[in-house]
Amino acid sequence: MSIVRHETGPRMSQANIHNGIVYLAGQVGEGASVKEQTQSILAEIDRLLALSGSSKERILTAQIWLADMADFAEMNAAWDAWVPAGNAPARATGEAKLAAPKYKVEIIVVAAQNA
Repeated sequence: MSIVRHETGPRMSQANIHNGIVYLAGQVGEGASVKEQTQSILAEIDRLLALSGSSKERILTAQIWLADMADFAEMNAAWDAWVPAGNAPARATGEAKLAAPKYKVEIIVVAAQNA
């Protein structure tokens, strides 16, 4: 089976596809608030999934990392407005020190390609 890579750089690819499964790199977003960063990330996830022949309705798992778990409700408000009813993925959320202090949230998803 071949591997298709999208937006590949020297360190990582933003999306890899193997055997009908799309693996996205951890996405961080722009904005001052957790809500703004989460909305930015979700828009980028939509874009990368479309590029990879998938969509948010096909997400299998999501890992969400917050710099501070106190922001859990604010992140969830943006997530809940975005995730399609009846198509919520398996999900885990944890707290971690992210790559740069400006980042408050990072999201990693795995999705099935469209049939």
